This record gives sequence, C-alpha cells and structure tokens, in this order.
Amino acid sequence: LLAHRDLTIVLVCNLVLGLAFSFVGPFYSMFGTIEVGMSNWTFGVFMTITSVAGIVLSTVLARWSDTRYSRRAILLLGCGFGVAGYAGYAYVRSVLWLTVIGSIGLGIASITFSQLFAYAREAIERHGIPDDEAPLYMNIYRLTLSLAWTIGPGAAAWVMIRYSYKGTFLVCAGFFLLLMMVVWFFVPARPPSVAASAARIPLFRLLRRPDLLCYFCAFVLVFTCMTLGMMNLPLMILQTLGGTQEQVGITYSVAPFFELPFLLLFGLAASKGGRPEPLIRLGVIIAVAYYALLSQARAPWQIYPIQILSAAMIAILSGIAITFFQSYIPNQPGTATNLYTNANRVGSTIGYLCYGSLATGLGRRAVFLVCTGVCAAAFLLLWLSREEHEHQ
Repeated sequence: LLAHRDLTIVLVCNLVLGLAFSFVGPFYSMFGTIEVGMSNWTFGVFMTITSVAGIVLSTVLARWSDTRYSRRAILLLGCGFGVAGYAGYAYVRSVLWLTVIGSIGLGIASITFSQLFAYAREAIERHGIPDDEAPLYMNIYRLTLSLAWTIGPGAAAWVMIRYSYKGTFLVCAGFFLLLMMVVWFFVPARPPSVAASAARIPLFRLLRRPDLLCYFCAFVLVFTCMTLGMMNLPLMILQTLGGTQEQVGITYSVAPFFELPFLLLFGLAASKGGRPEPLIRLGVIIAVAYYALLSQARAPWQIYPIQILSAAMIAILSGIAITFFQSYIPNQPGTATNLYTNANRVGSTIGYLCYGSLATGLGRRAVFLVCTGVCAAAFLLLWLSREEHEHQ
C-alpha cells in the first residue's frame, strides 16, 4: 500500500473523509431535535427526504463514473458540494432550507464514499494484486475510516461544547475542503474503462437476480437498525441514562478503536477462507447480540464494553461487504459500491421514517429491542437463501 503513490493517496483520502463524517455522524439527532427544535417525527421526515435525494443523485453519478466521467471529476464534485452543504448546516436553522441543503448539497457529497472505494478497487487491480487478496486491502482502507472515528467524535464533542454545532459543521466542511485539495493535486483523471462502458447494466436489472436481491434486502434491514441505533443511542445516553455529551463522544470513540484489529482479522479471514458469505452471516449474528445488550444498559459506562460488538459488526458489514458487492459486478466498481451504499441509504430512510414513532410510542430502550428482531430477520433471510447462492 505504501509502495505506490495512488494506493497511499486512497489511505489519506479515507482518513480525511472519516474525520469529516465522524464529526457530524453521532450528533445529527441531537442537532435536529435539540438545536433546530424539530420533533422526532419532523426529524424523521427531514432525514428521509435528504436520504432519498442522496439515493437518486448518487445512483446517477455512480453510473456516470463508470461510463462517462473520471472518478477524479466525480470526487471533486462531491467534495465541493460537501464543503458548501456542511457550511450551510453551520449557519442555517430553517427546516425548509436545511432540507434543500441536505437534499442537494449533501446528496451529491454522499457520492464521495463509494467513489473512493471504487477508485481503490481499480487501483488494486492496476497494481496486479490478486482478487482473492482484495478483501484484505479493502478492509485496510476501511480501517483508515475507523481510525478517524477513534478521535473524531471525542474531538467533535469538544468543539461542540465550546463552539456549538456551528463549529462542528464548519470543521466538517474544512475536512471536505482538504479532501478536495488532495484529490485535485494527487488523483489523476482516468477515463472509464472500455469494459465498464460496455457493461452498462442498469441497477434495476442487477436487482432482479434473486441472490443479489436477497443480500441487498438483508443489508437494508441491518442498515435500518444501524440508523435507528445511531439516532437513538445519543439521546438514550442523555435523556434515559442521565449521561453527558462527553460520554456520547466516548461511546462513539470506543468501537472504532476495536474496529482496527477486527478489520485486519476479518480481512485476512476473507482472503484465506474462500467465500465471504459465512462471515457476513456472522456479522448479522453479532448485530443481534449487540442490540439486545444495548436494550439492557442501565448506565452510560455499561455501553462502553458493548461497543466492542459494534466494532466487530462494522468490521464485517462495512468492510468485507464492500468487496462482496464489487465481486458481483466486477466491471462496474462505481455501480457495485454504490449498490452497497444504496442499501445503506434505503435502510437509513426506513430508519428515519420509523424512528419518531418508535421512540415516541415505545421508548428509547425499546428501539433497540426492535433492532434485535429486525437483525434476526436479516439473518433468517441470509440463512434461507444460502444454498441457492453458494452452490451456483
């Protein structure tokens, strides 16, 4: 990874992008409900609209990145809108204008994640790294994102306490500006490959494959739970368990610390153990245990060790899974990675829609019990379809 400049640049870009996301990710629900004053239901609708816009815009841009424009151009576009979008969040408090900014600005900015991992896969192939070793390399790239999350939420909580949400979003905008500069100076413009341009398989046709649709739906369910957990955990710590903003920051810094060895461990396992599907099912089992234990927490400090399970879950479902989808569509890494991120966005949309009614009607602790059941359903879906897929 360090012997070739373009492989090293991907590491740097993932670190910067991880810092940007870690500064705002854990605090969206607090920002919307406490700072802006939205109700749980209004916040759910707001996040749903912005998420749907992100799905549409990123799908179009991902297809263009495989068939028309260079990844450098798409990355620069995403970074530019990220700077503008998060700067807008720093100053705007109107729900209507925040919706416009989130839908357009952050919707386009969301393409940066999938484009970085698509560029990483192409760089790995250019340097002759065997396909069976790709999961390890991709997990190392995912590791740099986790490394950023070990310090990002804690630093963001410090910034938020001293400079409010305005400071937090401005720092995030600054990271996107830094990422744009790195891409501008160090990422070359390469046209889409002939194979990618010739493939041109529409997303809806890909999802007509039963095995791929099965995995897509299972990931949608898991990402629904991740979204519910991301929105619910900070507010449960503050309002149900009587915790502080510093404890919220610590909570979201624990898991990334353990993600680092887990990403290496599971990356090696995927590279040497054949098909990744058993590991993916293991990740969903871990998710079931994680949410079940969160529902029983009675003090903020009890959540810290539970976050180790979150680290293992994310190491599998946010690391190996990227390579899994890329292997399904080998000539279209942009579309393949975006299929994974679209599962994330669809799950996020469902989570945003459901969160208000679940938290208000059942209580914050019960939200995690719902997540436990949904993840169990995702595992059942994967288990029932395993023979059809793995014996192909």
